[in-house]
Amino acid sequence: MMQRVLVIGAGMAGLWTALALAPTGRHVTLLERDPCPPEGGADAAFDSWARRGVGHLRHSHAFLARLRLLIRDQHPELLAELLAAGCRDLGFEGGLTDIHKRSYAPDPVDRDLAVLTSRRTTLELIIRRYVERQPNVTIRPSAFVKGLRIAPGPVPTVTGVIVEDADGVHELSADIVVDAAGRTSDAVEQLREAGATIIEESEDCGILYFTRHYRLNPGVEEPPRGKAPVTGDLEYLKFGVFPGDNGCFSITLCVPEVEEELRKKVVDPATFDGVCARLPGLAPWIDPATATPISRVFGMGDLHSRWRDFAPGGKAAALGFFPVGDSLVRSNPLYGRGCSFAAVSAHLLRDALQMFEDPAARLEAYQRRTEAELRPYYKVMRDADRSAIRRARHALTPGHQPSLRSRLAKGFLEDGVAIAVRSDVDLLRAALRGFHMLEDPQAWLKRPKNLAKVLGYWARGKAANAEAYRPRGGPERTEMLQGLGLSPELDIERVRERAAA
Repeated sequence: MMQRVLVIGAGMAGLWTALALAPTGRHVTLLERDPCPPEGGADAAFDSWARRGVGHLRHSHAFLARLRLLIRDQHPELLAELLAAGCRDLGFEGGLTDIHKRSYAPDPVDRDLAVLTSRRTTLELIIRRYVERQPNVTIRPSAFVKGLRIAPGPVPTVTGVIVEDADGVHELSADIVVDAAGRTSDAVEQLREAGATIIEESEDCGILYFTRHYRLNPGVEEPPRGKAPVTGDLEYLKFGVFPGDNGCFSITLCVPEVEEELRKKVVDPATFDGVCARLPGLAPWIDPATATPISRVFGMGDLHSRWRDFAPGGKAAALGFFPVGDSLVRSNPLYGRGCSFAAVSAHLLRDALQMFEDPAARLEAYQRRTEAELRPYYKVMRDADRSAIRRARHALTPGHQPSLRSRLAKGFLEDGVAIAVRSDVDLLRAALRGFHMLEDPQAWLKRPKNLAKVLGYWARGKAANAEAYRPRGGPERTEMLQGLGLSPELDIERVRERAAA
């Protein structure tokens, strides 16, 4: 008999679960709390698709190479449909510096280092329509999962869900339940109440996220990439431009939580655009002669890194239940790995189900492989968040002096690693393989040949490497806040008061 799989949620994690499991002969039903997307194309979806369960639906998105390659190699028809809908491939060559271009020779591997980018609504709309056409897949919209159906025992067993839809409240049975409901899911709490031991670690990412969308004016091209960076980290502010589909693009500003004055005001469109106008790389993009805003400023908070272990000590904590995407691993959206994590975890689940018949062995294998595949990226992102939180706090601490170790680490990264990657094409390729989840994110720098190159650039000194330094992305904190009519001193006083408390 065909196994029945119920997937809670039809967002990115749910859709990738369907694409991974349906070809194995199982019948997959996605239970989605929100209604169907509107009729029409990309603009209709952006304008009116209501997705209560996806708080980041209208924030900037891009598919890293790991996910793009999965689409290219396993779903070429889907890739063609995404491109036809206006999604864009940003190739390796577009990221080359003037130094790189002098010696660049194309390599076949460069084709694997592209990013697929568009508005999130466009990506999800096209993937959903593709999934709906797949054999063995059913998507049930406006179906709200109220709870899990759990059979008690030494190890709780999930046998289905309790759902509320147009027909009322009723139960649905399943051989396998997949939680793809993301950060709003309460399935873990239900399992814990039933006696499941699920280990969780969680940390605040320390930032808030703000995004606004724009459309290029008729007949206007995107501003050329010049020396001024279109992405950057000023410590009190991170920023980036994300090319989208059909002449659209978005700008995201990330503000540390300790910068209360800026984060309270930047949600105002005039303040948001005022920040962008003071960033040399962003100002040409928002020039009224270039583009017109097509959205308000979308804010997103409550950002946490979270890792869950459903098989602590190598023993399954529950049976018949598998989390994917943010229900399993959650990370700072700043690094753009959420959709890739969802797709990878869905395929790891497929492999575990194919390898084992025993329910406990399946979950244990799934957790082991998730640990091996995703934990290295999670750890790098978590450590980067910790470092950013410290830097933002120190920037508001009068008289703070970094330790010698901190100064050396900063010098190695900024004057060694960053300069080497901007100067050497092979090092850029190597670093991007880690960034795009094609290998361990730190593996490239541990190779003796690569490390020797980095140390060589560091030893040359700033004068010899002057051409490789990017110009500062924007003004100092005090100049920015004063230019926006905000007080640079208020948050400094708050940090001082908290330190004294």
